[in-house]
Amino acid sequence: MNVLVLNGSPKGNYSITLQTVLYLEKKFPEHQFNVLHVGQRIKALEKDFSPAIEAIAQADLLLFSYPVYTFIAPCQLHRFIELMKEHQIDVTSKYASQITTSKHFYDVTAHRYIQDNCQDMGLKFVRGLSADMEDLTTLKGQQEAISFWKHLCWSIEQGYAEPCLNHQSAPKHVPTSNACSDSNGSKYVLDADVVIVADLADVDSPLGKMIARFQSVLPIKSRIVNLREYPFKGGCLGCFNCATDGVCIYKDGFDEFLRNNIQKAQAIIYAFDIKDHSMGALFKMYDDRQFCNGHRTVTVGMPVGYLISGNYSEETNLQMVLEGRAQVGGNILVGMATDEFNPDAAIDEMANTLTHALKDPISRPSNFLGVGGMKIFRDLIYQMQGMMKADHKFYKSHGLYKDFPQKHKGTIFKMYLVGALLSSPKLKSKMGNSMNEGMIAPYRKVLDSVDKEKN
Repeated sequence: MNVLVLNGSPKGNYSITLQTVLYLEKKFPEHQFNVLHVGQRIKALEKDFSPAIEAIAQADLLLFSYPVYTFIAPCQLHRFIELMKEHQIDVTSKYASQITTSKHFYDVTAHRYIQDNCQDMGLKFVRGLSADMEDLTTLKGQQEAISFWKHLCWSIEQGYAEPCLNHQSAPKHVPTSNACSDSNGSKYVLDADVVIVADLADVDSPLGKMIARFQSVLPIKSRIVNLREYPFKGGCLGCFNCATDGVCIYKDGFDEFLRNNIQKAQAIIYAFDIKDHSMGALFKMYDDRQFCNGHRTVTVGMPVGYLISGNYSEETNLQMVLEGRAQVGGNILVGMATDEFNPDAAIDEMANTLTHALKDPISRPSNFLGVGGMKIFRDLIYQMQGMMKADHKFYKSHGLYKDFPQKHKGTIFKMYLVGALLSSPKLKSKMGNSMNEGMIAPYRKVLDSVDKEKN
């Protein structure tokens, strides 16, 4: 096969993910591998996409190779996919797959994003390889890479491909009502700052009308930060220049702008049009550039909400990404207002919920999306504390290492005692219901304390 490797890493030849591709190239010399560094050359490809068009035309297989950045792929690869669709390249007879490296933090949403977009373009997609960053240095990881490639080749020989998971219908935007023309200046009920971070091309667009409606009904001062107006120099380079002091290598001032103009607000509302099953390449650049804060949950407890134009109800992967963002960040999700059905009612409800959340702060435990994500970060930062110094200091000061299992020695000892009791049939029969009674005893104390408070 003629394999075109679409290297989405901004590091080019220094990409860790690319090393797995190079390993497969050496192990399977009967195939021709050609690498196009789309992540590193994205600005040049925006000016002239013809090299990509020519390379894609000659390929039998498109192999997306990239590190997982912030739930999905790097923004540079997002932009490349936008360009592929804009140029309407005919790829219907070709196959596609992917190789990623990460610490398995939301690698599933990254893989689904690539799959959905490949299938949008008519590519026949075969499930990819999600490897740990160190896998290739182990025998097991090498064997898994070889197994992946063999299965990929076999699938192509058999004509097999993944079923299309996304059944998008034609866009069905419901126009929002005209925003109220009168100002809410005399109706503000809270002295708070709500920032609306938007990818807004036109104030008269459905999204623009949604934002206007939200601002008119929200009884709190709000302001808009339009990402299209910020002078970004580029997407995150994965250079780790910010690892020790949080200072980005770019000189466009985004790190300080983020901290002073966005993260100091009392609530953040994100506003965007769904594009290519995501928030779009520009919003992805905004997300990736937040790595200047490392893995620190600096907005924990802050309410967040979304104004979304598009068929959000059909975007299951995007739904997981947005909920996962809130869960891992420790944010209170106050709503997802879309323009699919009854946008005015959805916007009004979110405005009321946000107001309530700021008046009476909401606190909830994280679900699997948040707990699982933070445990991955906890283990990663503990190992990388020598380099990720700012992250390590943050995790230590906020008690994020306290849930290491080895730190709960008392609980572990108790479980050994319980295990010994359950291993003895005689003791087990004598216990009767006492084990259940013992398990709920601490909770009964809590209930009893409520009764005492009432008395």
